[in-house]
Order: sequence, then C-alpha cells, then structure tokens
Amino acid sequence: MTTVEGLDRSSDEALEGICKSSAIIYENKYEFCRYSLKIARFINANLGFSAYVWEAGVTLCRYFEKEKISFTGKKVIELGSGTGIVGILATLLGGDVTMTDKPNILNQIENNVSINIPTACRHRIKVRALTWGKNHTDFPTVYDFILGSDIVYSSVAYPALIETLRYLARQGATIYLSSELRKSNGSPSFHEVLLPRYFNCQIVDRLEGKDVIVYKMSKIGTTPDDPLPSQE
Repeated sequence: MTTVEGLDRSSDEALEGICKSSAIIYENKYEFCRYSLKIARFINANLGFSAYVWEAGVTLCRYFEKEKISFTGKKVIELGSGTGIVGILATLLGGDVTMTDKPNILNQIENNVSINIPTACRHRIKVRALTWGKNHTDFPTVYDFILGSDIVYSSVAYPALIETLRYLARQGATIYLSSELRKSNGSPSFHEVLLPRYFNCQIVDRLEGKDVIVYKMSKIGTTPDDPLPSQE
C-alpha cells in the first residue's frame, strides 16, 4: 500500500502512477538559490541507491548556490539523476536539461519534475533512459555541462562511466562531478588515478568534515570555456 506524506501533486498522471506502485513515498524539502524544492523518494520500489538524496547531490547544489552559477541558455545533461534534485535545480537556474538514469528510475524523476518545475519551463527539461556504455551514443555531444552526483559507487561500472563521459564531453563540455570518496568501492583511485588519464580535473569544493568533493573537469584536449562547435 502506498503512503504519501505531504506531497503537492501538480499532475494527475503522476499521482495515478504512484498509486499503482507499491512504493512508500517520503518527501524532503531543500532550499537552494532561493528555490524551495520538494523531493519525493520512492522507498520499497526496488530503486536501490537511487531512492535517496545523497550528500554529494546536496553539496553540488550548494556549490551552484555559492558560486552563483547560471545555466541560462546552456545545454545540460545529468547522469544518474536518481531523485532528480541536481537536474531540477539546473533547470530552475535556466538550463535546457536532459536528466538520465536507468529505465526503472524514470518515474521517480518525472514525479519530482512535476512537483518542482513550473509548466512554463517544462519545455526545457527532458527525462530519458541512459545506461552507461550501452546507449550513450543515442545522445548528442553538444552539451555545455555534464553533471553527476554520487554516481561513482560501483567499480564494476567505472569503465562504462568513463566511456560515457568521454563520448558526451568530446566537444568541450564542462563536467561537475560530486562524489563521496569511499575506499570500499575504489572511488579514491577512480578520481585520483583513472579520471586524470582522460580529463583535466580540479577540486573546486568539498564538504567540511566529510569526504565529499566536487570536481570540475574537462576532457583532455578540449577547452571547456570555448564556444561549442556545431555538430555535423
């Protein structure tokens, strides 16, 4: 049976989809850049790690706030969107955002989009399935920004993640990757050894007292601040 706590539904379709599921829904509220976000999490819906708002995602949102980053007029893709908190904020900050995750996660993302994104802005946000290393070539390479928060959690997925990042960033995208470093999954080595083989990596923020670090990256051989070339 579904339990809904304090959700403000702007879409009958979203509510109908929730009622057909066996998920227990919890809502968390966040404040970033003067926006109030209500992020619903589908617990017991077999979403695994994707049913949680991780500190790495909150830290990346706080970084956008501290740096007064605007995505107005920019094309943005988010990998492993999960609850959608980062991609939703990027949309509210003006971006033309494509939020991606595995197919079974998309309902949760779409629900949070319906809660947080005004109807007038919906044309600037897309939700699509993307499995790293498999269907990334179905996407264009004209993005200005690539975002990811706490997506470095399984060493098995690291080669596919690298392949996907290299493909999407080949025309000079700026990558913001926010990660909690955990020795148990080899993520320190991923960031310190593997990523620098393919990307220029700079630490731009960290969560005090935690091993949560925000990296600003660009593919080696590209200049992220240059205008993007047109895609042939």
